[in-house]
Amino acid sequence: MPRVVRLHTEVSGSGPVSVVLLHGLFGSASNLMAVARCLEKYFTVIRMDLRNHGKSAHSDQMDIPVMAEDVVAAMDTLDIPRAHLLGHSLGGKVAMQVAITQPERVRRLIVADIAPVRYGRGHDAIITALLGLDLRSLRNREHADQLLVKDVPELGIRQFLLKNLMRDGKDGWAWRMNLAVIAELYDNLRDAPSPDLFNGPSLFIRGELSGYIRDENRAPMMRQFPNMYFETIPKAGHWLHAEYPAIFNGLVEEFLRADEAAYEGGAA
Repeated sequence: MPRVVRLHTEVSGSGPVSVVLLHGLFGSASNLMAVARCLEKYFTVIRMDLRNHGKSAHSDQMDIPVMAEDVVAAMDTLDIPRAHLLGHSLGGKVAMQVAITQPERVRRLIVADIAPVRYGRGHDAIITALLGLDLRSLRNREHADQLLVKDVPELGIRQFLLKNLMRDGKDGWAWRMNLAVIAELYDNLRDAPSPDLFNGPSLFIRGELSGYIRDENRAPMMRQFPNMYFETIPKAGHWLHAEYPAIFNGLVEEFLRADEAAYEGGAA
């Protein structure tokens, strides 16, 4: 049986209903700080580092089902029987898996720019570039950035990736994420979540310029998530929550507070 690992969690707000936020591949809880600040006025917000990411435990097991079990175990530790789930990219797959396999734990589901499908090997160049960095010879983060320019030309993506770089002892550097296992088990992370249905309210938000949710994905998504709402943020790419935070946060808040209104009115 896969071993559940303890996830690092960061809690803010004090509302009666909880919202769990899950970041994407190579990310951490800090990536969703802007939406957390928006929601903590109304909810208790729990940002989690997925296994092998951020400050969470490392493991040589890594796939969508076991990562979903980690999230449920963290909810149990925090005494949260039921919560809203919001996940971006890989975190969206994990959130979908929780909702599909344990629907009684999920009030409403929000998935940011990912579909319930198996994807191609779109991160191979990044993984190869990161594995190729000689951490022993790095002078500083600027040096690492210069070494990545050829393979990762986008400044924003390099800055995002290098948030994982940390001091190791007095002069050395190390990856905070478990890069070796992420690279080895990358195929598992490309998988779709389980194919069963989630009948609860679901909101999928995509970036207009992102290719992660294609028009042909919509019909199968609606069959798997029959109570689904769909929004597109114009001119946004995959990092829609960072590129257009006011629009993204507004969509999230409106969707989640609709449940809050129903709850206050006596609905379960």
